[in-house]
Amino acid sequence: MSDVVFTADFTSERQWVAGRSWAYPDGGPTNPGDNKLDYLTADPAYSRTGTFRATRRTDGWWDAGLLTTEGSDEGFMVRTGDRLRARVCLPTGLGAWPAIWTWRDGGNEVDVFEYHPDNPDLLELSNHVRQGHSYLRHPAVRPGATIDLQVTFGRHDVVWSLDGTQVFADGQGVGARWHAFLIVNLSVCAGRYHPRPDPTATELSYRVETLTVHRPSAPSVPHPTVPEARSDDHGRRESSAHLE
Repeated sequence: MSDVVFTADFTSERQWVAGRSWAYPDGGPTNPGDNKLDYLTADPAYSRTGTFRATRRTDGWWDAGLLTTEGSDEGFMVRTGDRLRARVCLPTGLGAWPAIWTWRDGGNEVDVFEYHPDNPDLLELSNHVRQGHSYLRHPAVRPGATIDLQVTFGRHDVVWSLDGTQVFADGQGVGARWHAFLIVNLSVCAGRYHPRPDPTATELSYRVETLTVHRPSAPSVPHPTVPEARSDDHGRRESSAHLE
């Protein structure tokens, strides 16, 4: 049994901070060392609708949408044993680099997914905490496709499912005390590992329709048993717990 402990409301400023993340140098707005053309923006049109967008700037960067629970009023973190579920519509344009991932204190990263349309049928699934990785090729994965993802952050095993079927278990896990913030964003490739956007492209996007986190329910504690009373030889009522 599990309880839903987080339901993403991307419009909520209590749940999410827009346009900055300590996963980027100095909190952003750019991260060229990771081969990204992102210029993070807090403009709600880039993330708060659930459609994560990037648009070309005149200086070579791309204004890009990012939301994180780090620094938000609620400060939600996923933790060992949690199960994340997300429904995602993948992007179509070259250079788009969508991801849902976790981050805390310079690491604790697990990638629910990464995707690049130049590898149209491939999802990147990664546990950077204990180095478990899979390049998953699947016919359901293609530019513009809508897919259901599920990841369980197990102590000894991080397990990914696609459209209800398990597709990868890393055999590594995240350990007993792992916890991390959520990040949802659209990056833009700078060309080292994947192609830059088409020179004529001015906008990229993908959509996260739903995102929830489920947590195992605490085991129920039985009520203490009230000892059954009985009469002694003199008609008095005594608790059986006190009888020899």
